[in-house]
Amino acid sequence: MDDSVDVAIIGSGINSLVAAAELAMDGKLVCIIERSDRLGGFIHSSERTLPGFIHDSFSSWHPLFVSGSAYAALGQELHARGLEYCNTTGPVTASVAADPATGAHRVVIAQRDPGETAAAFKIPGDQSAYLAMVNDLERNAGTVFGAFGAELRSFREVAKIAIGAVRRGRFSGTEAFVRDAVMSGRNYTRSRFDGWEADQLWSPWLLHAGLGPDQATGGVMLPVMAMSMHGFGLPIVKGGASKFVEAFESLLRDNGVRIMLGAEAEEILMASDGSDGSGGSNKGGPVIGVRTSQGVVTAGTVLANVSPQALYTRLLRQPPAGTAAAAERYQNGRGALQIHLALDKPVEWLDPRLKEVPLVHISSGSDSTGIACAQAEAGLLPSEPTVVVGQQCVLDPSRAPAGKATLWLQLQEVPFSPVGDAAGGLSVEEGWTDELKQGYLERVLARLEQFAPGTRATVLASDIIAPTDLAAANPNAVNGDPYGGSAELFQNLLWRPFPAAAGHQTAVEGLWHIGASTHPGPGLSGGSGHLAAQKLTTKTSRFSRLQAALKPSKR
Repeated sequence: MDDSVDVAIIGSGINSLVAAAELAMDGKLVCIIERSDRLGGFIHSSERTLPGFIHDSFSSWHPLFVSGSAYAALGQELHARGLEYCNTTGPVTASVAADPATGAHRVVIAQRDPGETAAAFKIPGDQSAYLAMVNDLERNAGTVFGAFGAELRSFREVAKIAIGAVRRGRFSGTEAFVRDAVMSGRNYTRSRFDGWEADQLWSPWLLHAGLGPDQATGGVMLPVMAMSMHGFGLPIVKGGASKFVEAFESLLRDNGVRIMLGAEAEEILMASDGSDGSGGSNKGGPVIGVRTSQGVVTAGTVLANVSPQALYTRLLRQPPAGTAAAAERYQNGRGALQIHLALDKPVEWLDPRLKEVPLVHISSGSDSTGIACAQAEAGLLPSEPTVVVGQQCVLDPSRAPAGKATLWLQLQEVPFSPVGDAAGGLSVEEGWTDELKQGYLERVLARLEQFAPGTRATVLASDIIAPTDLAAANPNAVNGDPYGGSAELFQNLLWRPFPAAAGHQTAVEGLWHIGASTHPGPGLSGGSGHLAAQKLTTKTSRFSRLQAALKPSKR
């Protein structure tokens, strides 16, 4: 078998799928190398609890994908191969909490219409401030989303964004906009709103971007989340997230992509002297392929959808100067824990409006979420965690038997190796044992019962994925962090993953780094895969040159 391809891609998460599809449709011969027995990374669904109950194992919501450039390029092809979304035209997301002063329940709901959302705010000034927030981002959307889709280390690309802003007359007020953008989410909402609604509604969403409410750049990510959901809702894949992967796999196979499952990438091979590929790795040679557990794949270009630690300390035997040490210092964020429940009936919230909301946060906003983040950062199990309550059956009733429901609970503020329990009730000495998982499940259910009493009694079965389970399922989830590393400002945007290796095209000729640990960071947008593919489709294939370089000399 000829194992030579134009492009070899290590890993098969969203960015790999996007890059493989775009490159193959451009006529390049592509190979995906995946250590698991399936494609998709953290995109997966199955009957995790009981027959007939379909759960999205990890990720679930696709607003960033359907609003992004990758979907614009591939959406029509994916829909032709069976991809179908379920979405809402009414309520999108909500947050519920107990008022710290009175104990009464505070509920705030985001509708698809921002005006309808703002109209429910109690303080008139906050209503106009909310619309101003959305309008400010809309006016600067070209700059913001242009930055998310650009190589920020490229002077040409950054200049293009700046020139576009000038032509649109967007430099008026630019300093104020940039100042707001680098604020934390807490400071951003404090600076704009007098009431509690905007903070309680959107600050918990920062967790989904790998941030907390007290970390920089929340001031841009918070309105980005709001604008995305007002504009695109909260689409989920009809029938489960694996249907999304099936559509991609069909597209890839139709375009000749070779898919290697159960194949561990062991080393990225480089030519010994930059010309003949005879002697393994060295600092100066270009990429010539990937050694895997199933043999060598020869390729002139390699896209590595892996953690910085894996790329620079394992896959490259002689990485560029300084990168291995920097990768070892790369900081991962908090761990995450996923709980799947099969319910005998849908959740009965005390506030009946929440029955129709696809995703509900149990959080008071920056305050409770900030405390839980701080506890997790200190290695403690939070006493009052932010609970992400996904009610997929609201959008897609096919996920459960008639009259029953699934529940998707996500906890994004848990330590990988807990050193204690902030509430003092759970033993953590042996780590994430089944006993600890069940104990934390009870804490989460107790928090849910405050606002939806009787839910515990409807649980037919449960499945718990601890941070240690995430790390075992996907090596990119280092220390149980599903977001590819902390997204704090010091290793985000211009500095992601770190200054010595920022940018998708690495210092090794022919090697590209994509995935959540690269710009534009975590999420299901497929942004880094799309960006790399767009760069590579403008270049002629290096494969013919590589073949010539690897031919034995006739001398």
